[in-house]
Amino acid sequence: MSHPFVNWSGSLSFTPAERVEPADEDEVREVILRARESGHTVRPVGSGHSSSPLVRTDGILLSLDGMVGVVDQAGERATVRGGTRLKALGEGLYEAGLAMDNLGDVDYQSIAGATATGTHGTGLGFGNLSTQVTEVRLVTGTGETLDISAESHADLLPAARLSLGALGVVTQLTLDVQSRYELHRRAWCAPVDWTLDHLAELQHTNRNMDFYWYPRSDLTQVRTMNRADEAPDDQRWATRQVLEAGPEGQLREVDVGPTHQTIPQNRELRFEEIEYMLPSEAFPACFAEVRRRILTRHRRYVGWRVLVRTIAADDIWLSNAYGRPTTTIACLQNTTLPYEDYFRDMESVFLHYGGRPHWGKKHWLTARELRPLLPRWDDFQAARRRLDPDGVFLTPDLARLLEET
Repeated sequence: MSHPFVNWSGSLSFTPAERVEPADEDEVREVILRARESGHTVRPVGSGHSSSPLVRTDGILLSLDGMVGVVDQAGERATVRGGTRLKALGEGLYEAGLAMDNLGDVDYQSIAGATATGTHGTGLGFGNLSTQVTEVRLVTGTGETLDISAESHADLLPAARLSLGALGVVTQLTLDVQSRYELHRRAWCAPVDWTLDHLAELQHTNRNMDFYWYPRSDLTQVRTMNRADEAPDDQRWATRQVLEAGPEGQLREVDVGPTHQTIPQNRELRFEEIEYMLPSEAFPACFAEVRRRILTRHRRYVGWRVLVRTIAADDIWLSNAYGRPTTTIACLQNTTLPYEDYFRDMESVFLHYGGRPHWGKKHWLTARELRPLLPRWDDFQAARRRLDPDGVFLTPDLARLLEET
């Protein structure tokens, strides 16, 4: 008998008919062909960090934990197995003298899961992690192994770089990387109005910048990161910013280290999260309304922070930064507290301002609402039906997301 699967936050729990952990591509293919013949669905799963039900199935849950590690490295390209956790990937690349261009806020995810859901970091010059993918190797719903790149099956690359696991099981990925480097990270507190007034300057004069807003205190924590070898005046600039922030301005954290250690944060407390990607020009008005509603409707039980980041535009079909510079707003809530009324209220604001939901976090949209938000929606659906004609990967949850009824 299979045992229950529980995601990282604890909000998603289900018992699949079978759990498998293939060691190689041949075993992946055998699982898919067996499911196709029997009419079962297969859902690939990485670390289980996502809180949306993308992996839920009453069929076969296929873990990538047995397929990890760096396969090859040549110049500024690295090929890695799909189940490799971001933390282990960062360490492995560093040992080889390499680093990824950018990372997200946590490093629990597998590289296949992170890119399949549009995991992102922050910085005006950086897309989500999927934009670092140059080649995808996957086993399709018919058991065929495809190598998708600019040279092979190029028409599928904009779909395969961020696919929700709907095109096949991603067994390995090739990433654009660079020589390893160190980042200088600083964090300080400031009044929210000061942060909003200086936001454009902070975003344009730092490699990476984000901020948390704390509803209980109405203060922010600003975080900036810059290459340690390219910012000789950074200390003077940061000191000026902290002083200008007023009495609350105080450096809470100063650190220098490799990217895989300085960008991700350790999250011991579990939380639920909703995050929407907004056109950057809509951010000021949207954040003002989010702040107003939290302060007037939700403050008494919202003890967690609101996170604001930026993502560069891209051309990936299901990317929530497709075709536009993007600013994100994420609302977090402790897992021991109610979240649905709060998140649904925030979702209505995000949608009013043209937001698109993060695929791996809480939202309540279906294909009918999603299709108008993503210009290449129909192209992705055509690619999905081509690679999975029998719906081997199409669970009821995924069908609600991808198929209009």
